[in-house]
Parts: sequence; C-alpha cells; structure tokens
Amino acid sequence: MDSIFMVLELFRIVRAKNRDELNFLEFRTRGHYDKDAVEDGFIINTCEAIEGEFIEDFRRAKAGKRVFTVGPVHPLMVVGSVRRSECLDWLDKQVEKSVLYVAFGTTSMMSDEQIEELAIGLEKSEQKFIWVLRDADSGDVFADEQNADKRRRKLPPGYEERLKGVGMVVRDWVPQLEILAHKAIGAFMSHCGWNSCMESLSFGVPILAWPMHSDQPRNAMCVSEYLKVGFMVRDWEHRMEVVSSMVIVEVVKRLMVSDEGMEVKNRARELGEQIRAGVSHGGSSWKEMQSFISYIST
Repeated sequence: MDSIFMVLELFRIVRAKNRDELNFLEFRTRGHYDKDAVEDGFIINTCEAIEGEFIEDFRRAKAGKRVFTVGPVHPLMVVGSVRRSECLDWLDKQVEKSVLYVAFGTTSMMSDEQIEELAIGLEKSEQKFIWVLRDADSGDVFADEQNADKRRRKLPPGYEERLKGVGMVVRDWVPQLEILAHKAIGAFMSHCGWNSCMESLSFGVPILAWPMHSDQPRNAMCVSEYLKVGFMVRDWEHRMEVVSSMVIVEVVKRLMVSDEGMEVKNRARELGEQIRAGVSHGGSSWKEMQSFISYIST
C-alpha cells in the first residue's frame, strides 16, 4: 500500500495567552501542510511523556488521519566515535552534574555585545561550562585562511587562558548527543530548537531556555512553563534586548546551585527516565513505531 505521511516540523511563533493555546501538538501542525496532500497521517517526533496530555486531543482534531508519535528519534544508546572529541576528555575529569553545556545551534546568531555579556556572565557564575562558539556562524563567510580572524568571535582579553580548567570554549562542531549523555553535564543553555530539546530531555538534562526565532519560543514555554524542567533566560517579548551578564549569572546559579534548581533537575531526571522507557520494548513510543511499521506494511 502506498502511504503519504507528514513528518512535522515547527516554524511559527505564537505566544500563549491561555490554557487552550498550550496545545503544543496542534501548534506544531497548524498551517504547515497542504491538507489535501496529507493522505494518511502524521509522524511526530514527540512522545507521551512530553506531550501526552495533548496527543489524544490532537488525534481527535485530525479525525480520519493516522497519528504516530514515535519520538525521540535520535539514538539513546550513545556510542563514542573512534576519534574522540577533546571536550569529552575534559568532561571525564569533572564532577558529576557539575558542568553547564552552552550551545545555540547552527542557525542562531548573537551580536558581539551579547557574546561579551554571556562570556562575563559564565565567568562570574563560577560554574564549570562548555561553550560552543562557532566561528563559522559569524563574520565574512568568504574569508580565506589568511583573513580567518575576521570570522573569529571575540571574547574578553585573556578569557580562555584565565578560565582554563573552569570553562572550555569550542569553536567547531561537537558531538552534542555524547555531551548531553555524559554524567558530568548538569544543565544545557539552549536556543530550544525542538531536536535540542528532545535530546536534552531524553537524557534528563534540564534546560536554560534562550529562544531566538521560529519554533523556539513555543518550545521554551513547553520546557519552562508546562514541563517545568528548566528556566527562561530571557522572555520572548524582550528578544531585542541584550541579556546582561548579571541576569546570566542569576539564572545559571538558580539552576545549578539553588534548592529550586535541584527540584527542576529532579523533574528533568524523572522525565528522562520516562522518555527512555517509552522507546524501550513495550513502551509507548515503541508501540507507536510498531503500529506505524505494521500500517505501512499491509
């Protein structure tokens, strides 16, 4: 049987004003597909543990279409590569749950002023961190090797040398899944792209949500207000403002060292266990995948 399914992504920004607008699944599909083209149904990278409250509502709203919630779709058994990243060796030397991982994906940009404030905030927080600051995301993309300095993100003078052993700045690709799965990681400061959210939560890592564009504001709301497994770094309505180093210090310490932060960490850990159970044999996502395979095989 030939089947056509829509694999869903999230691209619109909507600020929830009431309980009805917190239906993240409905939001994720609204306006992003040709209703006539979706003949059979939807495959969604989500799961009962994260959006279970809304899945049945979504199915009722899409009556006549099949809905398969098969997430998370990334590997949960992380196997290290032959060429191991230097940042993983650094993490091996750190105390369990002591390191903040900072990364904003490949489509989010920060001004030089914001980068400086973030750098100062991370330093003054006195917490261990790994910060992915990709040179490829800035400056003149056509600069040759001789002019590579034009593309290099500027940090305060002596920053990396001063923070050796405390913080690690990485200027290239990193194995994010392996980092998030590492026992030393205590939290993730993220732009809240959906894949990053799913990866972080599946490993029980709480999130400091810093949305930049597209689906990210809604995802950040899901993390901080609905699931309560993280805090907002900056509310979306203040997105045009530079986040000060003082605010960054406060929110990092709030999650990493406060009693309130410990409660959030515990909720994230429990949610991670539920997500992983869902993809295990007999779990909710496992059953959804089996149903999907059976459906397209008949």
